[in-house]
Amino acid sequence: MRDGAVDQVTLFGFKESIYTQVVMMALAAKGVAFEMKRDNPFEAGPSGPHPFARVPVLLHGEFAIYETAAITRYVDRAFDGIGLAAEDAESLARMDQVIAIADNYAYWPMVRQAYAHGVVRKQAGIDWDKALVQDGLRAAEPVLKVLDEMASEGWVLNGLRISLADCHVAPMVAAFAQLPKGRKMIAQFSALSCWLEWVTHSRAFRQAVGT
Repeated sequence: MRDGAVDQVTLFGFKESIYTQVVMMALAAKGVAFEMKRDNPFEAGPSGPHPFARVPVLLHGEFAIYETAAITRYVDRAFDGIGLAAEDAESLARMDQVIAIADNYAYWPMVRQAYAHGVVRKQAGIDWDKALVQDGLRAAEPVLKVLDEMASEGWVLNGLRISLADCHVAPMVAAFAQLPKGRKMIAQFSALSCWLEWVTHSRAFRQAVGT
């Protein structure tokens, strides 16, 4: 195991990136100090260390790793502090399942469609597509239902302690909640709403994402 207290930790990404926020939450939960180097693939200039020109990338000493789920698992294993993954098979399976749900079914409609167009582009005065926002809202409903079921079940998203599942899902759902219609949709799911209230007040979320 590498000594996180000795080797420099550098995170390449940009604060507005949801997946960068995921890694920042994991680092905050573990109490790991790091240097942030802004790398936004959407901006002109030299590309960062990611071979496919994406973010985030974590550099720990001379060890570099990319792909968000791999980074957060590495952070949990490589550094002291609270464990971000349970030890029992059921909770670990649900954690991996929720992370996969977030990547495959939540991120695109909730972030790239609803949030990016209905919040980011709209507030910036950039052309935004109302139809894409509506598509995102429609596609998000079954995702919210499943996440609510997971939160109700109690293996993960249970409001007891921060896990890798919380780190992965919270920035996406919080971004979606910035849309008034998104907030109303989330409010229909009691377990998910309680979890979101808890996680957005956690130290890890406040340090990584802010209020």
